[in-house]
Amino acid sequence: MAISSRSISAPDQVHIKRALLSVFDKTGLIDLASALRDQGVVLLSTGGTARALGEAGFDVTDVSEVTGFPEIMDGRVKTLHPSVHGGLLGIRDADDHVASMKEHGIEPIDLLVVNLYPFEEVMKSGAADDAVVENIDIGGPAMLRAAAKNHAYVSVLTSPDDYDSFVQDLKNNNGASTYGMRKRLAQATFARTAAYDSAISNWMASTFEVETPPNRSIGGSLMQTMRYGENPHQQAALYATPEVRPGVAHATQVQGKQLSYNNINDTDAAFELASEFDPAKSAAVAIIKHANPCGVATADTLAEAYAAALSCDPVSAFGGIIAMNQTLDAEAAKAMVEIFTEVIIAPDATDEAKAVLAAKKNLRLLLTGGLADPRAAGLAIKTVAGGLLVQERDSGNIDDLDLKVVTKRQPSDAEMADMKLAFRIAKHVKSNAIIYVKDGATVGIGAGQMSRVDSSRIAARKAQDAAEAAGWDQPKTIGSVVASDAFFPFADGLLAAAEAGATAIIQPGGSMRDDDVIAAADEAGLAMVLTGMRHFRH
Repeated sequence: MAISSRSISAPDQVHIKRALLSVFDKTGLIDLASALRDQGVVLLSTGGTARALGEAGFDVTDVSEVTGFPEIMDGRVKTLHPSVHGGLLGIRDADDHVASMKEHGIEPIDLLVVNLYPFEEVMKSGAADDAVVENIDIGGPAMLRAAAKNHAYVSVLTSPDDYDSFVQDLKNNNGASTYGMRKRLAQATFARTAAYDSAISNWMASTFEVETPPNRSIGGSLMQTMRYGENPHQQAALYATPEVRPGVAHATQVQGKQLSYNNINDTDAAFELASEFDPAKSAAVAIIKHANPCGVATADTLAEAYAAALSCDPVSAFGGIIAMNQTLDAEAAKAMVEIFTEVIIAPDATDEAKAVLAAKKNLRLLLTGGLADPRAAGLAIKTVAGGLLVQERDSGNIDDLDLKVVTKRQPSDAEMADMKLAFRIAKHVKSNAIIYVKDGATVGIGAGQMSRVDSSRIAARKAQDAAEAAGWDQPKTIGSVVASDAFFPFADGLLAAAEAGATAIIQPGGSMRDDDVIAAADEAGLAMVLTGMRHFRH
């Protein structure tokens, strides 16, 4: 196939004489049509859009009159015709294109207004596969891509959000669109069709159980621009994906300043951790700083859980993020406002709790309407130079694992409960991760170290600092349990935990030196449990 090398000189202004409107979402349709009518634009339309315009009193030409062919197959085929696509793709100042249009009776279409069948919404609703497939738009993306390709001459609108700015552009230019506007709309159009196709392909990969599709595309819709990213010299924005998952991206912000890039990143980490805990069994609170937990606890009430979580590392908790698994109440809210906190995120909050937080105007309160399912399938995506690293979300859950006691000493029921809690938290701590837990609360956390021994020692040191600051006789690591996100390659990390006062260890196992580590645990009188599952988090 020959590749055209035609040079196109786009006019700065193109008068809109003929427009094709075919929209599923009819928001703003009548106002847009009125503005176009005021500019003398001829309106073409299809199906339900044509009916809506006709009922509103507009003079509209049905596309079937243009194509000379009726809509068929329940509307699946209506605009896939040369009279439509030729009108969108024809180069206005190319003699051969103009001659072809004249020969075949094709009139130019200067404006295309199309938004697509609601594939994403139907997919999110949990509808049957047949219903989801039926909401894959074919003619819409084809027209959008044609119009956007020919943006030198054609304007294209994919969202009601763009109607007002486009109409203002027409008014400012006596019924003409500017080249700058057409370029912006063309980019938005290809982004929209790319995101749409991405949602479809990823749904199919999941539904049809295609584990590693040969091509993987990720699309999103702009939700929020930010002043900057992780650092002031980096631009940043938040985009929504089609995934159905309660969390920071779709939470309702009740109060407070706009969320920053770092706020969103940390709040996501906090809420994902809080969602690990069943609200019917206990209240759980997680305090996060720089995407790592600095305190996590479970208790009968949120206030009790917060106090226990805060006592783990009150210094790091300053300026942190607080997440919980139950409705925020006034008692917990009063405790939480005693120190500076950036964000509080919860499934819901009582009116009394909202009133307490309202006194802290800069504090962000986010309500998600539910918890994220820790077992749900999903993708975790990270950019690398020249590519995307894509993996399944870590949906491993300790309640589903076959735990094996490998030491001579069996753990007590209390130790086992704390070990499960510690390992649940380890999934959300940057590797190498060491977590000390006692009586349902973290008492020391070591995160992100190159050596597991260093993580053990840092966690113990933080526990010592907390004890000294609180005036306790000894650190709470005495009589605690400890979890490691990955196996101990040598016994030194385990012995460092024992020196800090831990009495029981939970870890994945799988090291070539497991026998040596187990022997060291036996010699130290520790109980040890192997999970068989690792939770690296880089």
